[in-house]
Amino acid sequence: MNQYDVVALLEDLPHEGLKRGQVGTVVEEWEPGVYEVEFADTNGITYALVALRAEQLMTLYWHPDPLLKTA
Repeated sequence: MNQYDVVALLEDLPHEGLKRGQVGTVVEEWEPGVYEVEFADTNGITYALVALRAEQLMTLYWHPDPLLKTA
């Protein structure tokens, strides 16, 4: 995972007010495998800023990977 990657949460975090599937952006890597993720609404207003482990997240992609495409 890299800074500014768009990610989806893989588990509910009720103490943070977050549910599985919510989308956020990686804003910082605190240590290997631990990332600060910002969750914001469609107006760009942040509603959660949480440190999460890589296994709690899935990177989202907006375009096909040419290496995986079969002819």
